[in-house]
Parts: sequence; structure tokens; C-alpha cells
Amino acid sequence: MAGPSSPAPLNRRHIARAGSLVAALASTALAAAPALAASVVADGAAGGARPTVVLVHGAFADASSWSPVVERLENAGYKVVAPANPLRGLVGDSTYTASVLKSIDGPIVLAGHSYGGAVISGAAAGNPNVRALVYVSAFMPDAGESLGALASRFAPSELDSAQRPVPYRDGTGSGTDIYIRDSVFRKVFAADLPAAATRLMAAEQRPIALRAFTDKAPGAAWRTIPSWALVATRDHAINPALERFGAERAGSHTIEIDSSHVAMLSHPDAVVRMIREAADSTASGSAEGPALADTGPRDRVLTGLGGVASVALVAGAVLVAAVRRYRR
Repeated sequence: MAGPSSPAPLNRRHIARAGSLVAALASTALAAAPALAASVVADGAAGGARPTVVLVHGAFADASSWSPVVERLENAGYKVVAPANPLRGLVGDSTYTASVLKSIDGPIVLAGHSYGGAVISGAAAGNPNVRALVYVSAFMPDAGESLGALASRFAPSELDSAQRPVPYRDGTGSGTDIYIRDSVFRKVFAADLPAAATRLMAAEQRPIALRAFTDKAPGAAWRTIPSWALVATRDHAINPALERFGAERAGSHTIEIDSSHVAMLSHPDAVVRMIREAADSTASGSAEGPALADTGPRDRVLTGLGGVASVALVAGAVLVAAVRRYRR
């Protein structure tokens, strides 16, 4: 009985053909690598974009009150916008800030200090780009609630007796502006800042229209958007109990620090950590805690290129085996 037939010996022509096949496979795989990398990176940029941080100041201040926070966030790679809050009335200020938010593409982390907290609560309502709210020693009114009515539920702060009302007229009518008296500005507003700094702040303070405290809040975005809150335990402008109440009612992720009303100036690192935590939650897709980590575009590129390399290695192994067989 004839035994099993032996395979036909490979010759140089066979090896040449195998080599051509290997070269074709490797060339195709490597040619696809740049397109794969570009595609994955583009997908990652679209799906995991770092949010823009928008910082809204409160009464008796301007956007420069966020300067230490802006500097730290920008150094960490965030785009930051700190618009001017008109301080003319809660409804109008919320509407104006909402228009600023609509001009920003992509996800937003929106932070408000003091009265700015009430403004962002109305401005963010109905805007799907706002993924997280951050309140720094802030008012957090419910829809239809005025700041005066909300504050009246707690013991008055020292701000009540420190106010200096000034009548004003503008092109649309008249009203009353509220300032903090210079002599008590530091004690009420920024007791943990140097006296020289608070003298400048008192001289440069921006007044808030009295109607801001009687307007009814147009919305309460904290009811639908995850929120973070900082309670300043040495706040003499807003009763810390009021800040705590707002945070608890909203179910906010809350921290308490030993700070005056202006924590973003006296404790900027704590404020930045909270904002970055809120920003991280938008990337993970969950406000309840970190989700299983997405490997990110960089690792997906590497995975794809690993597949390309595998094709080349397999093709090379075929060629090596063919050469060894021929040599036998």
C-alpha cells in the first residue's frame, strides 16, 4: 500500500509568492493605520470633550473675583468664560446669562458665587449643554421663590445691617442700588483677605439693584442637573444655614470650609477641586461617582495599531515558516 504522499517541495518561486503576499498584507495594514488613528481620535474628541467652565460672579463684585480660579483652571487645560453679571434683576440677569451660555459649543460646567448661584439656576434651565452646576457660598432658590423670601426663613446675616441704598435713574426708569458700607465691607464680605485688598474691593464694588431680591426665580436647574455646593462656615453675607439648606434641598455634592463669603478668593484651590470634580463627572457620564474608566482615544488608537501590528507579525511568521521549509 502506498504511503501518504509527501508535500511538494517549496522552491524559490513559492517563497517569492509568499513574500509578495506578506508584503501586500503589511502594506495594506500599515496604510490603514493613519486613517484608523485619525478616526479614533476624532471620535474621542467628539464624545469626550472637556467642558467649558463658565463662572458667574455675584453682587458687590465683578468677574475679576474669579481670577485665582480662572488662572488655575486654565493652567489645567480648561477653557474658561467669566461673563459680566448685570446685577439688575434676577429675571433679566438669568436671561442675559442664558444667552451667553447659548453662544458656547459643547458641554458646560456652570458655577455661580453668591447671588450668581440664583442666576445660574435660572440661566441653565432647559439648556442640555449644561452638565453640572457648582454653587459657591450661594443662593439656590426654587422656581418662583424670591431671594428675600428665601433669606427670611433663616436668621439675618450681617449684610442686612451693612447695606447702603442709593437711588438711581437710567434710560428705562429708576430704582435703588444696594452697596455694602465701606467701613464694614471686610468684616461682612471678605474677612479672611488682607485689609489692603478689601479696601480696594470696597471702593470698586458693583452694586446690585434692590429688585434682584424681590424678583421671583425663573427656574431651578438644580432640579434636573447634578450640582456641587460649597458652604462657607464663616460667611457673614449669607447665613451658612441658608447655603446648607439649598445644598441639601438640591441633593448637591457638598463640602464645607472655614471661609468667608469669598471662598474663590481666599480658598481658590478648594473651589477649583470642586469644579474639576464636577467636570470629571461630565466625562464619566455619571454624577453619582466615577464610572468604569473609558480607555480614551489614545488607548483606542493603540489598540487599533496593535491589530495592525498583529497582521504584520502573522504575515512575517508565514514567510519565516516557508523559508525554513524550503531549507529542509
